[in-house]
Amino acid sequence: MSDTHQPSAAAGAADEHSLEDVRKHVRTYIIIGIALMAGTLLTVWASLIDFGSREYNIAIALLIASVKGFLVVGFFMHLISEKKMIYSVLVFTVFFFIALMFLTLWSMAHGSIIHIR
Repeated sequence: MSDTHQPSAAAGAADEHSLEDVRKHVRTYIIIGIALMAGTLLTVWASLIDFGSREYNIAIALLIASVKGFLVVGFFMHLISEKKMIYSVLVFTVFFFIALMFLTLWSMAHGSIIHIR
């Protein structure tokens, strides 16, 4: 009684298909990794430029960071193909992030209510 296992033709086709899927995903991850490296170089380059005011510099840095964050969340955490609940949580997170950044920048302005005595 021998226990030799012969793969069927269908199983071989499924393995080839999954191998092709893996190659596709690896290619996507490499492209996203290169985009993140380019984003990091863009961030460093943008930090060396004076865009006129501190607020513009912060806004541009946050824009670059948001794009890089979307790439990480969308592709590495697989949220780009998720359902409505995940998108709802993501939208609320972005909303509160923007609100907190606005409150932070508003509180740092010289005419804000916090600085009035």
